[in-house]
Amino acid sequence: MVKQLIFGDAKHELATTRRVLERLPDEHMNWKPHDKSMTLGGLATHLINLLNWQVAIFLSAELDLSTVPSRREALERREDVLEEFDANVVKLEKLLDECDENALGEEWTLRHGDHIILRQPRALALRTFGISHMVHHRAQLGVYYRLLDIPVPGMYGPSADEQN
Repeated sequence: MVKQLIFGDAKHELATTRRVLERLPDEHMNWKPHDKSMTLGGLATHLINLLNWQVAIFLSAELDLSTVPSRREALERREDVLEEFDANVVKLEKLLDECDENALGEEWTLRHGDHIILRQPRALALRTFGISHMVHHRAQLGVYYRLLDIPVPGMYGPSADEQN
């Protein structure tokens, strides 16, 4: 039952994230709302990185962020974002499908060198570090869209742009 809940939750959030990414405007990929903000393309690329990290949750017992490049070059085309996103969704869904309940309860660690950031069961790490983290940045992308007057897709029902 736990696996079914996790799989259903992940599938819903991944499908919703894809709908948001489908609206990426190639002409605004270098735009950002503030000097401290990521560019639109950088934020979309970060969503892909989060998906890569969700895959990593199932491939090893830990992820050491000190071994991961701090910034990846931002993708500049919606087509490239969607292609990589879709390929990684296939990987994640396969890993979710193949894992058993015991694997979901195994401890998973996120660290930066010797500093432990979190240590929790794999299922909880997927929800907090993976899915919730993705939802947070997906919402930021919705704000970017609103500021650029790009219709925001509904996520948990119709958006203000889909009311009519």
